[in-house]
Amino acid sequence: QVQLVESGGGLVQAGTSLRLSCVASTSTFSRYAMGWFRQAPGKEREFVAAISRRGGTTYYADSLKGRFTISRDNAKNTVYLQMNSLKPEDTAVYYCAAHGTLTAQAIGTMSTSGDMDYWGKGTLVTVSS
Repeated sequence: QVQLVESGGGLVQAGTSLRLSCVASTSTFSRYAMGWFRQAPGKEREFVAAISRRGGTTYYADSLKGRFTISRDNAKNTVYLQMNSLKPEDTAVYYCAAHGTLTAQAIGTMSTSGDMDYWGKGTLVTVSS
């Protein structure tokens, strides 16, 4: 069982930046491909970004490319989401998730399948205009 705990959310103004963190409670963190998802009020959950086990491959939702950056530090069991030029429509609960069998070449499948092995409870990001 892997526990994922997100942090870093909050209330920010449009145009500013925020970095989310997700810490995993496992000694085998480097075996998991990681992803960030979000769910806005009244909307379905959507894919944000994914990163391979070693961090060498990343994949983003088309609409977020250039503003969001996913990264990881396997020594700290942590995955990050750097969000720049935030917009009110970025307001959502952000979740990190782990997948134990996706290869680097397949992390893009997270964008169409939310079938992850573990999920965090989420952190709320609110962007005011």
